[in-house]
Amino acid sequence: MKSKPADTAMPTALAQEPAKAQALAELQLRDASVRVTQARVSVMAALLSARSAVSHQDIQDQLVDMDRVTLYRALDCLTEAGLAHKIASDDRIFRYNAGAGAEHHDHGGHQHAHGHPQHQHGHFKCTRCARVFCLDGSGEAGFLESVLPSSGKHQTTAAQLQTALQKSLGKGFQSHEIELTIKGWCADCAD
Repeated sequence: MKSKPADTAMPTALAQEPAKAQALAELQLRDASVRVTQARVSVMAALLSARSAVSHQDIQDQLVDMDRVTLYRALDCLTEAGLAHKIASDDRIFRYNAGAGAEHHDHGGHQHAHGHPQHQHGHFKCTRCARVFCLDGSGEAGFLESVLPSSGKHQTTAAQLQTALQKSLGKGFQSHEIELTIKGWCADCAD
């Protein structure tokens, strides 16, 4: 078994251009009408630069001058604003990734009972190194849309899944969150 790769926090093109990640982070905060603070910009830039979802500790290791409480508050703010999403894992460590909120607002994502965007895309979790990757899709359709059979209607993914849930279990069942996790080995660990 291989050890966890050291480059999990920032292997993307934005990682090589920190100024670009900072500028994009600030722009996304302004677009979401979130008050721009240095902590939020730094945390958002770290999330934008990450290839896979990162834990609080991963970000803390990267932003050594930021205290833990400020980091937690920034992550909560970004999650509440829909600029990042929080991924629960079976190792009981939450991981964060950028970008889910914009996807849901642009495509009319459903809201859950508390008014937050419903997280509607899948994840791939490596069972060797524990990294989590979002399955957002690279084309017009996201991952879930690409694997769900077309209903012939123009329903959102959440509506299609709700219909399938009711067909399977009967009326009265209502989903409020969709989690799909595919487990296996990432490209680094499968070698």
